[in-house]
Amino acid sequence: MKYLLGYDIGSSSIKACLLEIESGKAVASAFSPAVEMEMTAPQPGFAEQEPERWWKEVQNATAMLKKQFSFEKDEVAAIGISYQMHGMVVVDKDLQVVRPSIIWCDGRAVEIGNKAFKEMGEEFCLSHYLNSPGNFTASKLRWVKENEPGNYKKVFKVMLPGDYIALKLTGEINTTVSGLSEGIFWDFKEEGIATDLLKYYNIDPALIADLVPQTGVQGRVSVAAAELLGLKAGIPVSYRAGDQPNNAYSLNVLEPGEIAATAGTSGVVYGVSGKASWDPQSRVNSFVHVNHIASDPRYGILLCVNGTGSLNSWLRKNFFSDLSYQQMNELAEKIAPGSEGINCYPFGNGAERVLANADPGAMFKGINFNRHDRAHIARAAQEGIVFALKYGVDIMQEMGMEVKKVRAGYTNMFLSEVFSRTFANTMGCEVELYNTDGAQGAARAAGVGAGIYKNFSESFTGMNKLFSYSPDTAMQQRYTSLYNDWKAGLSF
Repeated sequence: MKYLLGYDIGSSSIKACLLEIESGKAVASAFSPAVEMEMTAPQPGFAEQEPERWWKEVQNATAMLKKQFSFEKDEVAAIGISYQMHGMVVVDKDLQVVRPSIIWCDGRAVEIGNKAFKEMGEEFCLSHYLNSPGNFTASKLRWVKENEPGNYKKVFKVMLPGDYIALKLTGEINTTVSGLSEGIFWDFKEEGIATDLLKYYNIDPALIADLVPQTGVQGRVSVAAAELLGLKAGIPVSYRAGDQPNNAYSLNVLEPGEIAATAGTSGVVYGVSGKASWDPQSRVNSFVHVNHIASDPRYGILLCVNGTGSLNSWLRKNFFSDLSYQQMNELAEKIAPGSEGINCYPFGNGAERVLANADPGAMFKGINFNRHDRAHIARAAQEGIVFALKYGVDIMQEMGMEVKKVRAGYTNMFLSEVFSRTFANTMGCEVELYNTDGAQGAARAAGVGAGIYKNFSESFTGMNKLFSYSPDTAMQQRYTSLYNDWKAGLSF
């Protein structure tokens, strides 16, 4: 029997999936560590992780897969990688990490990117990069140059988190067009490296890794990595993508008008377009999608709310430590829509692009000590997350994006029926939940990249729809009113 191996490099944990090629079924899945990985914050608004920790947990998750399901070294046919977007990993000439990774929710480069947006010209940036340089990887690298010149001098290559894991697997440094686009290292108009931005930031283009295909053989597992993972050397690494494009892929969201959603540590709605488009304020962002080719372009329009699952995790840690997440969901279900007047604003995990990079902090408004208890807080948090996502969807719709049907994995916040129904009624669209996740999607795509599956469609064999939620007319009207009240109270 032959299998595909997928890794999802998150900021909370590393997930791994072993997928049987013939049936398309996941035969084993694991995540490591058991508790969330640490983020360090040397200063307010900073967020860093050690890349070597990701690699350690890749090894641990692989070992856990082997305990769950026995397979031989030579039965793994290809490997795919999904990873947390917008992070920055820099290595020296000896391929050693120079400093901790500045990850996706770190806000230190906001002003650097805003200044570039203004001085280079907003129209120029949007037409060439589809985004403001904002708080993305290129701006983070400029921050290192300005604030840590000693570290900057050591930098041999800059990478995204998935590029680093590919390096550890293969010993080779490379990246993809999709990866460069998410870092604002790619010029869409010129179809090449964003040399004008690099020149503005005084960054040497030689620091950018070489390009490999998004879906295709990108390298092969080295002898050293094979020994650490208990795999066979030479296995092709044949796919990598940021977690949100990959999440869309894992849900078979590849064509214009199709929408994917996720609500893990952060919450995302990701829509596919056949045209390059942008938000003038760069509150939602456009990147190259996983199936993009120049002759038949595909762009992903992404809105992100940093504080979704992270809000729920914070609540559980500090106020619901005696309950499981399922029990929190059951508490929330006892409360009527609207949480009896409490509005939650889940903006407590750094600068929010959807709020033009403002960082207002999280808030619960309308709490009455004589009427409300923690069940109301649990419900208000879930509704507030949905409303924050709806705020971004409104922007996407202004850009011409249609939202008719949303697909999501049956995981994280979508395990809550309250959350799923609130999502359907607030967005006014059907929500479909599937038995998939990012690691499984990366495994399926690796099969395409290695030529095992003939096309994308064939790779979705074995994926099943588990639940579907349709908007109810009366509840849709109710949630429209609740959302408008929530929006009226939003200040930043």
